[in-house]
Amino acid sequence: MSAILLLSLLFISGLIAGLVDAIAGGGGLITIPVLLGIGLPPQLALGTNKLQSSFGSGSAMLTFVRSGTVTLRNCSEGIVCTALGAGFGSCTVQLLDPGVLRHIIPWLLLTIVLYTLLTPRLGREDIHPRMTKAWFYLLAGIALGFYDGFFGPGTGSFWVMALMLGLGFNMIKATGYTKVMNFTSNITSLGMFMIGGSVLWREGLIMGTGQFIGARLGSHLVVMRGSRFVRPVFITMVLLITIKLIWQNYH
Repeated sequence: MSAILLLSLLFISGLIAGLVDAIAGGGGLITIPVLLGIGLPPQLALGTNKLQSSFGSGSAMLTFVRSGTVTLRNCSEGIVCTALGAGFGSCTVQLLDPGVLRHIIPWLLLTIVLYTLLTPRLGREDIHPRMTKAWFYLLAGIALGFYDGFFGPGTGSFWVMALMLGLGFNMIKATGYTKVMNFTSNITSLGMFMIGGSVLWREGLIMGTGQFIGARLGSHLVVMRGSRFVRPVFITMVLLITIKLIWQNYH
């Protein structure tokens, strides 16, 4: 494959992944197979994926902040706790086998799909929070930050559901705040991969450019179209992630 064709493929895959990820998460379903498909070893693929996905989550976060959906001051505790969790998870994954999680996570994601389908009004509007903000971000930030640094697939889906159930956010608001946490864990994990020399900068920046553009488009769609648009895309992406993980586990 020529260099121009390769870089074009990376840009387009980043663009599509950024669009999808900003709406409902799951962009890694597109980017990681592409990076592995061009011959990168897993460690380089994961490190380069963190670089390019940081552009997407950062772009989406900026759009949600500018639209007023997200106020960064209101989630400062979550940013700190998520960064701590992601850093610990990124260090731990180099010492332990994440194989156990590969078998557990698909069934947790399937539970999210079933719960979302059985509660059709979930996320349509804000509800009374079930937890205080401080306790929620302490628990969810460290746990989901750790998970994203250690394994990763479905992190956005877990954040959206946690924010809706724990803090009573509607789905649009939950999606916006999820991008803040995704960006935090992506940047933290990227730092760990950079220390280990597991990042390809040219490929990652090309994909990141596509991610940035796609995420801007996707987050604008979320803000304009509302939860009736996000909900079916969210359910579809969680199902695709679940099917992919189950397939990997048994083949």
